Amino acid sequence: MAGRLYIPQLDVARLLPGLCQESPLLTGANVAPRRVLTHIRLEAGRACTRPVFWGLTPAWLTVLDHAPHCARAESLDARPMFREAFAARRCLVPVGGIYLWKMQPRFKQPFLITRGDRAPLLLAGIWCRYHTTLTEHTDSMALVTVPTNDFLAPLGDRLPALIAADEARSWLDPDTPVETARALLRPAPRELLGAFPVSRRVNDPNNQDPACAHPTGPMLRWNEQET
Repeated sequence: MAGRLYIPQLDVARLLPGLCQESPLLTGANVAPRRVLTHIRLEAGRACTRPVFWGLTPAWLTVLDHAPHCARAESLDARPMFREAFAARRCLVPVGGIYLWKMQPRFKQPFLITRGDRAPLLLAGIWCRYHTTLTEHTDSMALVTVPTNDFLAPLGDRLPALIAADEARSWLDPDTPVETARALLRPAPRELLGAFPVSRRVNDPNNQDPACAHPTGPMLRWNEQET
């Protein structure tokens, strides 16, 4: 399950031509849930960046700590708060990587999952809005997760679904049929991602220095010739 994100400065506009960047990309070396980050959603037919609270918070939720930061793709229809958002309010979260922790005999070793070429990742999400007054509102989101592929399975059992840039419009568009959008939620190809160990400084979400994302060992990549 994705509980921490690496969000450096990213050239998202190059990845998504025509992107309306009305708010700057919020960055962080070690972004935890219940923080504000940047997501991309469709507004008046155009993809736009907006700040959003990470933790889906419908109007009826009374305990903020209960706000889910992830939703399983397989059970999006099981809870109304997920089902409604998936049908009408899908979004993308641009990141540089995702942290996972591998169980070791005496501790958990953190790894940073990135694209092999270190290009940005677009994570699938769903969002909701509730009005605090007639003129003010709060937007929040949850990432949609899928099982990890067999190459990354030793590091964790789930990752956020990745949406390819050429499929971004289809994912964001509320007119896209639900089943078409659901078909985009699949494990990442083995050759797309790599993983390298990082400092255990990332264990503490208060640590936000760049050292959190620096490799402490070589990147693990899937090699078809070794299988």
